[in-house]
Amino acid sequence: MAATMMGLVKEARAAGAVLREVPVPVCGPDEVLVRVKASSICGTDVHIYKWDAWAESAVVTPNVFGHEFAGIVEQVGRDVKDVRVGDRVSAEGHIVCGRCKACRTGNAHVCPNTVSFGISAPGCFADYALVKATNVIPNPPDMPFELACLQDPLGNAVQTVLSGDIVGKSVAIVGMGPIGLMAVAVAKACGAGAVIAIDVNPYRLELAKRMGAEIVVNNRDTSMVEAIMAHTGGEGAEVVLEMSGHPDAIRAGFEAAAPAARVSLLGIPSREVSLDLSRHIIFKGLRVEGITGRRMYQTWYQLKGLLERKRIDLSPLITHRFALRDYEEAFGLMMSGQCGKIVFTQDAAASELTDKERADRGEVGNGVR
Repeated sequence: MAATMMGLVKEARAAGAVLREVPVPVCGPDEVLVRVKASSICGTDVHIYKWDAWAESAVVTPNVFGHEFAGIVEQVGRDVKDVRVGDRVSAEGHIVCGRCKACRTGNAHVCPNTVSFGISAPGCFADYALVKATNVIPNPPDMPFELACLQDPLGNAVQTVLSGDIVGKSVAIVGMGPIGLMAVAVAKACGAGAVIAIDVNPYRLELAKRMGAEIVVNNRDTSMVEAIMAHTGGEGAEVVLEMSGHPDAIRAGFEAAAPAARVSLLGIPSREVSLDLSRHIIFKGLRVEGITGRRMYQTWYQLKGLLERKRIDLSPLITHRFALRDYEEAFGLMMSGQCGKIVFTQDAAASELTDKERADRGEVGNGVR
């Protein structure tokens, strides 16, 4: 009988998910089997859990989902040479062909043949995850698993921030979800001038201050365009990083951008967005960047340098921890917006601890469960 494990499965093409027993993946010759120690919920996972139009178009079911993780290598395929059992690792989630023009010209992150870990291939909300050896990212032995599992979304933030010049420039970051919050820290570490954080959620704006934002704007109470203009002497932001995907916020970001500014778009709108191209982009001479994933593997080296040299600290972002069995509560909290990053502790021993036992170990309190 094949070995089994517990996995969080997107079973029906509808809202929700199911935690159930599934087969442990079989390790192929060029693959690595990882025992998952920690994983984290991404905004993409929320789209999958809620089952919106994007999920309908992109997600394969039934499937274990989740793509942000860290763990220990349990088994390696016969052709794998540079990964060993016992290594502490994470992984790049874009499984690319390596043969197309994009892959062969340094643009593998937009390979048209991409298979996405946790979206169109089995992911990491389970006891074990199977990844291509070429996608394995080694982690230092002293990096906590709960921080190591945040590197995938950190890569999104790093690529967005560093897709153009940042040093000394005024930077408006629109949307203080976890990646927007990470972008605050990255922008500060990489020499940005004034960093302006915009959101409608007071909880997230407080987190933005902890991550280093000098100016926070609640767009529910104050026009972000007026606030950005006021804080930049009427010039507008020289760099706009759009993380929210909200059509109104996207339009406001273009409105608030300075002439010759750079606008980098990471947030994914749920519907089409109309823009006045002449006024918002052409006559302003804006440079507009679409951002997806991480540049393979340039972004990983950049984020590793920032993390391992302690230029940035992601620990304030982790506000809640759950066992995987409590996924419904975790996703409910994530959708409420009253959290930073939510981490699943998937160590089998830890996942069976009672709340009292975890409290005795200092793992409950200050909003952490």
